[in-house]
Amino acid sequence: MALDIGIDLGTANIIITIAGKGIVLNEPSVVAYDKKKKAVVAVGSEAYKMIGRTPEYIVAVRPLKDGVISDNDMTEAMIREFIHMVNGGAMMKPRIVLCVPSSVTDVERRAVVEAAMSAGARKVFLIEEPIAALIGAGVDISKPNGTMVVDIGGGTADVAIVSFNGIVQSRSIKMAGNKFDQAIIRHITQKYKILIGEKTAEKAKMEIANVFDPTGEKTMTIRGRNLLKGLPESIEISDQDIYDAIHENAMEIVEQVKLVLESTPPELVGDILSNGILLTGGGAMLGGLPELISDNVGAPCFVAENPIECVARGVDAAFKMSGELLDGFEQIQLYNFK
Repeated sequence: MALDIGIDLGTANIIITIAGKGIVLNEPSVVAYDKKKKAVVAVGSEAYKMIGRTPEYIVAVRPLKDGVISDNDMTEAMIREFIHMVNGGAMMKPRIVLCVPSSVTDVERRAVVEAAMSAGARKVFLIEEPIAALIGAGVDISKPNGTMVVDIGGGTADVAIVSFNGIVQSRSIKMAGNKFDQAIIRHITQKYKILIGEKTAEKAKMEIANVFDPTGEKTMTIRGRNLLKGLPESIEISDQDIYDAIHENAMEIVEQVKLVLESTPPELVGDILSNGILLTGGGAMLGGLPELISDNVGAPCFVAENPIECVARGVDAAFKMSGELLDGFEQIQLYNFK
């Protein structure tokens, strides 16, 4: 039997599904490469542990940036390793469904397809993230009824209105989890003169962020290097610190929601007022974000169940729906691959 593999190729995480088995792998999108041996040392969680802790000749990199491939060779190596992990070295070449942001260009689509083909795919399909996110969240998108989704990953935020299996309006911005982390690092550096790492910023965002109504009472201790003394130091920060760091970034996502609604037919806007706005992706769990969007847009906003896995579940379900989906699902014969 042919093997069907679904890949949510995220900037922060890669989630892989196998038809009939569901999610079989969820790992960080990181590759560790040995420049001396010219070989991949580790991928996923093992490589993630190496970020900021390796000697000069080993580099731990994220080969995907802002939702698209920034390093073809590393992405290809990473996909190959992950496919091998879930495939168990089976000889049969799999069919692969890959997820891409809604605003991805033809050049970027080609890069994703080539990486998957080089990694051993027999046939490659592409599905757009908003379509996959809604299917994975259990929404029936086949009806002529407007549904709005905001999918916030590590590299991009996709805002789209879907009706009758197709995307009616969409916008994609490079404002997501990684940008929030960078903003937190900058703010802590400027305010406290303490330099913290990527992982510390991410932990603070996940544990105490509130982009709607911070009280200043939720706190956590972080460790970093004092830039004036050059020595390690621990400080206590609050949800107000995180709000000051990332509120502006969160408002950029709100603005995109408004822009999509402004260019949507009024009948569909009416649907969204009654159906609400669905948040998916890791960024959906940002404290206070549903309230911030709802307060600014005037429509109810809620987080999908298990938002991180929505896109992957949608990718998994896409094989069965390939005949129904319109612009969200493309066969790659368009690219004339042999």
